[in-house]
Amino acid sequence: MRRLACLCLPLLAGPALAQQVDCKSPKYQVEMTFCAEQSWIAADEELNVAFRTARDAMRKIDAALPIEQKGAETQLRDAQRAWITFRDATCAAEGYSYHGGSAEPMVIYSCRARVTKARALDLWAMTALPG
Repeated sequence: MRRLACLCLPLLAGPALAQQVDCKSPKYQVEMTFCAEQSWIAADEELNVAFRTARDAMRKIDAALPIEQKGAETQLRDAQRAWITFRDATCAAEGYSYHGGSAEPMVIYSCRARVTKARALDLWAMTALPG
């Protein structure tokens, strides 16, 4: 029973931690990790909007093509799936510089935020292509 209580404590601290952390100047590792995670969550939300917009643009391209030439939306979907695999592997590798340490999750979240922001920019660029 004591082990279960230990596993649940971080879950209970989550909302309280969110109310107390100033991500402009986090002081402790747990705060830095929390802030890095929040940055990744925000970047992922932006990525989702960019992906939906790019998917809509690819659908418009496909709509204007003969059936045998369609594939813009499928290519985007496949590229995004491959990119997710790339992101996860890249950031896991980057985290290994702190493997097993308390900073490892922060490094992984920070990497995910950085790589995700770059991917969102790439997707936004696709929406500006002529077509």
